[in-house]
Amino acid sequence: MKSSLIPLLALLAASLPGRIRGEELLQVTAVRCWSLSEATRVVIEVSGEFEFSAERAHDPERLFFDVKRARPRIGGHRFHSENVDDKRVKKIRAAETQAGVTRVVLDLQGDVDYTANQLTNPDRLVVELRSKAGSAPQVVTQTLPAPPVLIASPLPATGSFPSTVPTVADARPAKFNGNGSESLTRALGLKIRRVVLDPGHGGHDEGTSGPNGLLEKDLVLDVALRLGKLIESRMGSEVVFTRSDDTFIPLERRTAIANERKADLFLSIHANSSPIPRIGGVESYYLNFTSAKDALAVASRENASSDKSVFELRDLIQKITLQDKAEESRQFAGAIQAALFPFAARYDPGIKNRGVKKAPFVVLIGASMPSVLAEIGFLSNSREAALLKKPEHRQKLAEALYRGVSRYAQSLSHFEVAQAVDRVKN
Repeated sequence: MKSSLIPLLALLAASLPGRIRGEELLQVTAVRCWSLSEATRVVIEVSGEFEFSAERAHDPERLFFDVKRARPRIGGHRFHSENVDDKRVKKIRAAETQAGVTRVVLDLQGDVDYTANQLTNPDRLVVELRSKAGSAPQVVTQTLPAPPVLIASPLPATGSFPSTVPTVADARPAKFNGNGSESLTRALGLKIRRVVLDPGHGGHDEGTSGPNGLLEKDLVLDVALRLGKLIESRMGSEVVFTRSDDTFIPLERRTAIANERKADLFLSIHANSSPIPRIGGVESYYLNFTSAKDALAVASRENASSDKSVFELRDLIQKITLQDKAEESRQFAGAIQAALFPFAARYDPGIKNRGVKKAPFVVLIGASMPSVLAEIGFLSNSREAALLKKPEHRQKLAEALYRGVSRYAQSLSHFEVAQAVDRVKN
């Protein structure tokens, strides 16, 4: 009797959720689709580093993407099917077609070319489809720069985001800087395709802490992850995180990541501290020299984990004087602060606008792109610390930061934000 149970028990063990023959499985957590004027983008999100294969079938036209060692868990379900209002894709389906393999099927409308780019931080497969123009389809399995995903019309400041966003057909030039000049970045009509988000501190470097035990490293990571989802879903830009978990990353390595990934913007997110508990508010910094004592005090605290010598920083400090980047960073900081302060003032009408400041932050020195450090509140202020501990407040804070990023991006020149398509569940 006992021996007859062994095959049955083995079969049951192999079918347990999240495991197959003792092996931990990944999860396919979402399949998202956006419509652009020139392309359709489908993003398959996976819970970790994965392998995949691709195949094409005809009559009817469809694409298959098999994510190996993974099971679907999309909206809490093991199966996923949706009709898509798009001129290249009419339906998306996902299911576990064999043990430990999730197949995502794109039912196509017409003949299209496609690329499939595997990206990290977070792990995902980005499939881009374009109406066929004589070239053969291709699959790219290594990490590549994201394709252009450029602009939009004004975006809603708060509340739910519409399923479709009207696009603007006519291109418009970049706005002048606040001082009436035009930087090379604006003259060339450059766009925002990739944003690096840098949650400050991490690992043994906990940053500051609040009276309620809230650690800066945990707070800023949560806000950054929320902000990243907003940028990807609303702007269609690729987001890269310098850290996506509780890991220590040296200050100099953070901007090195941004440079290696050829990012267009770098935003470092921190929380502030003061020996005077009543001090509160938000402020935004860009890289430059200053003699202001309060700015130097913040820079000194945020630079504490740097292990560079004066000699080693000599060449890097020269980069502070690169006027074009400094000016665009100032504009970027202004957009962030203009979004953060009204948000903070809703919770404390008497709060002071701490404004845009300049300071020599090590984490900003090596960046080759416009870069800003945002201080999203004072953990030393018990009222602000209590608010920052609430998930709903963090989400609203991420929304405010998103508005700052979006407004700066819109100031550069005409660009087209990915158009989120309507979804109709079967």
